[in-house]
Amino acid sequence: MAEVLAAQRRVLSKVKLREHIAAGALHDSAERCDAPKCHPDTRVAVQEEVVSWIFHGGNDGEPKMILWVTGPAGSGKTAIMGSVADTCQGKGTLSATFFFSSFSGSADRRSKRCFVPTLAYQLVQHDALGQVGEQILSTVERNPAIFEQKLEVQLDQLILEPLRACRNRPQLPEWPKVILIDGLDECEADQYHDRARSDAPLRSNGDDQTEILSVLAKAASDPDFPFRIVIASRPEHAIRSFFTGVARPMTRTLFLDEKYDPDADMKLFLECKFADVRRRYHLPSSWPTNNVARCLVSNASGQFIYVATVVRFIDGPEGHPDQLLKQVLGLPDATISTNPFAPLDALYTHPAGDSDSHLKIHWLNLIFRERYLDRTHTSLPRPLYERVKLARESTRAPALFVRLFLDSYPGEASYVFKNLNSLVSIPPMDDARSPYGLYHRSLVDFLGESSRSGNLHVKSDMVLEFFIDRYTQIWKSKGPERSLTPPEKTVFLSNFFSRSLVANIFSAQNLNRLDEAIQSCDIAWWVQSFEAKEDGGKSTKSFLHLKLVFCDVHKTVSVPVQVYHPLQTCLP
Repeated sequence: MAEVLAAQRRVLSKVKLREHIAAGALHDSAERCDAPKCHPDTRVAVQEEVVSWIFHGGNDGEPKMILWVTGPAGSGKTAIMGSVADTCQGKGTLSATFFFSSFSGSADRRSKRCFVPTLAYQLVQHDALGQVGEQILSTVERNPAIFEQKLEVQLDQLILEPLRACRNRPQLPEWPKVILIDGLDECEADQYHDRARSDAPLRSNGDDQTEILSVLAKAASDPDFPFRIVIASRPEHAIRSFFTGVARPMTRTLFLDEKYDPDADMKLFLECKFADVRRRYHLPSSWPTNNVARCLVSNASGQFIYVATVVRFIDGPEGHPDQLLKQVLGLPDATISTNPFAPLDALYTHPAGDSDSHLKIHWLNLIFRERYLDRTHTSLPRPLYERVKLARESTRAPALFVRLFLDSYPGEASYVFKNLNSLVSIPPMDDARSPYGLYHRSLVDFLGESSRSGNLHVKSDMVLEFFIDRYTQIWKSKGPERSLTPPEKTVFLSNFFSRSLVANIFSAQNLNRLDEAIQSCDIAWWVQSFEAKEDGGKSTKSFLHLKLVFCDVHKTVSVPVQVYHPLQTCLP
């Protein structure tokens, strides 16, 4: 009987741990099904060096426990880490992975909240770490609040102490060897203060990134921690300062530069992709001419993202590959520029800068740079909605909602995005759940820097005004531009009245501009039309959000609003 109860407790602890992981951050998660991997026979030298360090780094003259793989945007870090993860998993040496991402997948992939629990969960799952896994689950059983404690405490209790508890037990040869962490520079800061009530400074992204690095360095310096750690990121200031400062004695740096001959790898990649296009479009074997690949590789300046974007563009639905390739080759000659991003910027400007550029750029900025349609946005004020405990939701709004929100006429989103397939991942029209995605974060860098985007640059306050105008237009128009099916209505309401979306509206400096919209909004119509009841007479989440929206409107804007009766019960 005692054994049965113990087994039940372990199952419950495992379920509790599972609830606090970022499943999408695992290297082989469904979220990463389209993530980049190294093309066969490319980046071989880099992969071999990383794998060699994992297996034999202890034999170096000055052994290090941390390998920092770094390089500029678009140099292929994530593809390399994905391929190394596959290799290590195949050899049975992969302990755990965490692939951060700020523009794809779930909100937990851009935050430190689930970082340690996700690593711990993978240790529990590993067949060779059964004793360690038992200790981790015992910790969760004893301290179920561990997930709300600071990162250092989580690391101590969920990873280091379980390893120490097994110190006197012989480490079997099949124990895994490495933890892989990718995209650390995409981790964004969690905020812990209500800005409406506190003058405490906001945490920066660098603060949270440094906190993660600090706990990893603590682990790497612990004699009972048996794993090597590989971390890939851009050389951002906070990360670079950490590795060249306090962590320098324990860190080896691998910088992705010309030493690893990226040009040869990119040429091989282009030749393989061109051959595939030739077969599918019945092009002659001489297409394209020999100098085309050399020209594109020269333009790339070591950035794999450039050649990958070129391939997506010429293989897209916008036209015949030969004509699209000629458009790329006809872009302004950026090779004379001292800016290595100039060819990439020209490539980004081309599909975004046509006759519909004004609308495209505003939409790209709203969705990806400012992220006003996200379900969470921790840097914004936290009004009434923070008092309501709702389940954690996916960061990116579904593409279906984005289309319903932005369309000023049916089908406008499809029209606006028709030439952006090389930059934006666009879900099928019948997919009601998946969001729009970016193929690479460098597009946001391009949008945000006026020196790179030039005439296409849009200031943040203009993007916010565009967003507010569209939101209030929907208020006044009593919904989107077309009638909705019941499933579409559910998706629309749950996003349109989400806490974070409305918080973005009331983050504007001048709320008086909302007065006219509020006065002309038929609140009673919204409530009467969309009030829905679940079994037992409870309000649905959408209606609860609706109540919260108009309660906050009533508290915030300058005009008196006559609150419809069902809203008078809103939370204090």
